[in-house]
Amino acid sequence: MNKLNAIKAIFSDETANFISNPQPAVGEIVTISLRTLSNSAVGVRLMSGGFGLVMDKAETCGIFDFWRVSLSIGETLSYHFAISFNDGEEYIYNKSGLTDFVIIPGFDVPTWAQNCVMYQIFIDRFYNGDPSNDVYDNEYIYLGRPARAMQWNDPVEATDFCNFYGGDLAGIKLKMDYLADLGVEAIYLNPHFVSPSSHKYDIQDYDHVDPHLGIIVNDGDYAARTTDSENLRRSDKLLIELIALAHEKGIRVILDGVFNHCGAFNKWLDKEGIYGGGAYASEDSIYSDYFLWKARKWPNNEHYEAWWGHDNHPKLNFEGSPELYEKIMQMAEKWVSPPFNADGWRLDVAADLGQSREFNHKFWADFRRRVKKANPDAVILAEHYGNPAPWLDGKQWDSIMNYDAFMEPISWFFTGMQKHSEAFDYKMLNNAPGFKNAMEYFMAALPAPALNSAMNQLSNHDHSRFLTRTNMRAGRLHTHGGAAADEGLNPAIMLSAVTMQFTWPGCPTIYYGDEAGLAGWTDPDNRRPFPWNSINQSFFDFHKEIIRIHKSHGALRGGSLKFLHVDFGVLAYARWNDDESLICAINNTHQDRALALPAHLANLPPNAPLTRILLTLNGGFTTAPAHHRLDQGMLFITLPPLSSAILKSL
Repeated sequence: MNKLNAIKAIFSDETANFISNPQPAVGEIVTISLRTLSNSAVGVRLMSGGFGLVMDKAETCGIFDFWRVSLSIGETLSYHFAISFNDGEEYIYNKSGLTDFVIIPGFDVPTWAQNCVMYQIFIDRFYNGDPSNDVYDNEYIYLGRPARAMQWNDPVEATDFCNFYGGDLAGIKLKMDYLADLGVEAIYLNPHFVSPSSHKYDIQDYDHVDPHLGIIVNDGDYAARTTDSENLRRSDKLLIELIALAHEKGIRVILDGVFNHCGAFNKWLDKEGIYGGGAYASEDSIYSDYFLWKARKWPNNEHYEAWWGHDNHPKLNFEGSPELYEKIMQMAEKWVSPPFNADGWRLDVAADLGQSREFNHKFWADFRRRVKKANPDAVILAEHYGNPAPWLDGKQWDSIMNYDAFMEPISWFFTGMQKHSEAFDYKMLNNAPGFKNAMEYFMAALPAPALNSAMNQLSNHDHSRFLTRTNMRAGRLHTHGGAAADEGLNPAIMLSAVTMQFTWPGCPTIYYGDEAGLAGWTDPDNRRPFPWNSINQSFFDFHKEIIRIHKSHGALRGGSLKFLHVDFGVLAYARWNDDESLICAINNTHQDRALALPAHLANLPPNAPLTRILLTLNGGFTTAPAHHRLDQGMLFITLPPLSSAILKSL
C-alpha cells in the first residue's frame, strides 16, 4: 500500500454526498459516510466529544471503500474520523486543520437560497425608468452639499453621496426581462427606504419606500416629496408590484436591512426639522431614548453617538429603548410579509449592532424568530468580516457576504490586489498554496447550509470592481481619477475568476454591470451608472453561458469539492455528486501549463471519458467541445496562458 496515495484518497464533507441530510431536524437519524482507498483501512471510527462510534464498511465502489454510521442528531454534532490502516498506524481526518465537521440540527436555510445565482443592484445607478421622480438640483442640502441631478453618462465624483443619476424601482421593473434572460435567480437591492443620500445607508424612514425611487404624485420641496402620504403609499405599492413581477419571472428579492444605525434626517432624530418632535430638538422627545447621547445639550445637540463617528449615521440605542427594539422587529416582519413579500434580508454591519456581543446575539436570535415566523422561506444574510461562526449556529443568521472565504483570497490570487485596490502584493499574486490554505481555513467556519448560501462576490458597492483590479494598480478615484480605473485591464483574468465564482460552493453574486464590462475604483467609483448603450457583449454572453452551466449541473449546486492540483498560478479542483463529476482548471500565468490531474479522486473510473464544456482564454471564450479520457485515473491537459476550463464526465 502506498500510504501517501491512501491518505490523499480519504474524503468526507458536509454535503449530501456524505451526510444523508445536511439540514436535519432535531432528533433526526442521519447517516454519515467516509471514503477511503479500497483495502487501505481496516477500521474507521467517528469521533465526537472524546467518544468513538465504529463505522461499518458499507460498500466498495471502484477503487474506494465507503464507511458509514447512523446516529440521532439531538444537538450540534462536531466530529472527525480516526482511520486505522492495515500497517497499524492511525490517521485523523477532519474538516480543516483543527476544525471538525459539524451538523447543526434545526439549521434550516431555504432551499432556494442555496447555490442560487444572485444579482446585486445599486438602485440609483441601474436604470431610470421614471424621470418624474428624479431629484432636482438644489432640492435640499445634505452634509453641506446640495443635491445634484446627474446625466446618466456623467463620471462619478469623489463626493458622490448627494449626486443622483435617477435609477429607480420602475427601472428595475423595465429591466426584469433582462435579468431573467441573464439567468438571475435572486436580486439583492441596496436600500430602498426613504433617505437623503444616493447610497441610502442613512435611513430617514423605515416604514416606506423613498419616493425618489418610487412615485412622486404630489410634487414640491424635499420635505413635501418625501413625507406626503400619497407619495409614500404609491411608492410602497410600486415595490409590491416589482416583487410580484420578479416572482412571476422566478426571481427572489432580498432587501437591505440597515439596523445598526439610521440617518441624521431620520424622523426619530429629525435633525433638519422635517417632521417635528424629533430627539435632536428636544430632550422631551418621545424618541430621545432611541439614541445614545454623549451629553445632554439641547437644542442643536451634536453629541449623539454615531457609527464610526459619521454624523449622518446615528447609532440606534436598542438596549435603552424596548420600544425601538420592537419597532425594528416589526420592520423585519413587515417587508417579508404580505403585501410586500420580500424573500429575505441582507444585514448591514450586522456584528456592530448593539453595545455588547451578548446583546448582539440576542437581537439577531429574536430577529430570526420574527422573520422566519412571518416568512419561513425568507433568507437572512449578514455583512461580516472575520469569523462568523458564533452567528451561524442555526439560531441567528443563515449566512454571510463571503469576504474571507471568497472575495479576499480570489482577489489576491488572480490580481495580487487588495479588494479596495489600495495595495498590490506580488507575493500574493498566483500564490496557489496561500489561496488553498485561506479558502480551506475560512470555509471551515461555515457549516454546510451557510456555505451553500454565502454570497460569493468579485465586486460590490463597497469595493473596487474586479475588472479594475486586473490592472494591478493601487489607487482610488480621488488619487488617480476615474479614467485610470479603465486602463491596463486584463479581461482574460476576470473570465477565469468568474469561472471559479460559478463553480465554487455558494451563491455566485454578480454586482450590476460586472457582466457588462463595468470598471471602477472602490466606493464611490464602483457605483457608476450601468452602461446600457455600451455593454461588452462578449462579457454578457460569457456570464449568460456560465450561469447556464451553473444552473444545469447539480454537482455545482451542492456537490463535493476537492483540490486536485495547486502550483504557482495554477489551480484545479473537482466538483461531484452521485450523477456527475466536473473538473475545473485555471492557469493564471502567461505560459502554457501542462497538468496531470488525479481525476479519479472525483469518483471517476480509471478510464472515464470527459468533455470540455467551457474554455476561457485571452481572446474570450469557447464552448466548442474537446474530448479527453482518463489514463489510469489521471487527466492530462494543457491550459493556454490566462485561461480556465471546465470538463464534465459523460
